[in-house]
Amino acid sequence: MKPVLLSREAILAEMGIGPVWVPRQGGETPDAMAEAAVSTAPEAPAAPEIPAVDRPARSFPGRPAAPVNAPRPAAEAAPRVATPVTIPPGLSWPELRQTIADCRACGLCEKRTQAVPGVGDEQADWLFIGEGPGADEDAQGEPFVGQAGKLLDAMLAAIDLKRGEDVYIANAVKCRPPGNRTPEPAEMAACRPFLTRQIELLQPKLLVLLGRAAADSVLGLEKPLAAMRGRVHEYQGIPVVVTYHPAYLLRNLPEKAKAWEDLLFARRTMARLKGH
Repeated sequence: MKPVLLSREAILAEMGIGPVWVPRQGGETPDAMAEAAVSTAPEAPAAPEIPAVDRPARSFPGRPAAPVNAPRPAAEAAPRVATPVTIPPGLSWPELRQTIADCRACGLCEKRTQAVPGVGDEQADWLFIGEGPGADEDAQGEPFVGQAGKLLDAMLAAIDLKRGEDVYIANAVKCRPPGNRTPEPAEMAACRPFLTRQIELLQPKLLVLLGRAAADSVLGLEKPLAAMRGRVHEYQGIPVVVTYHPAYLLRNLPEKAKAWEDLLFARRTMARLKGH
């Protein structure tokens, strides 16, 4: 069966952007938003623990006094302290993937199904970095394979890119945070040597950071994402563009137009880097 080739209009429709617009002279402007986003309800917060209270013993005639303190359950094991992983210099791609699979540097390893190193062209010019694996990614061992992954693929196609072709996709942390929560700073710090080595091996021309956690991990800027968009940052001499995480876009329809602006900006940046 021949593969079905989607038109540019169909790709933009998948992103929730339409109708197709023609840039005015002097710059490109975002499309009007048309589709409703897939919304996921947040998980209900866990009920707070109620601490035990010691009460004085009460005595009754003819009965022995009750003990002052009732027996308490054994204390839970202390959470694993996240410490930055140490990796040998010069790791190859196969060695790096195995080291990531064996990592026990933070508590995320305790509940993962498997580590999710990354996927794509290992000589890519484009490196897209997200936050951390979700449930689908944890099950399949590949980043961005759920609903957010479908949107990311549509975003790539909209600027004439394709997963695995001159594109590599990774995350700030390689194991799924419980409940798909945002990775904590200590967890990202523990995992950062892996991401650093991936960047060293790839030597991409451009980094595209998806979401604030990814931006914090790579750039170390504690700023709102809106303040980091629309300009070129730098990481170890490599240009960096920041935009929204696809999972965030699924919950916030109006921001898709801003993400489209960021994609066009990234494409123009890459064209300048290649001298086009």
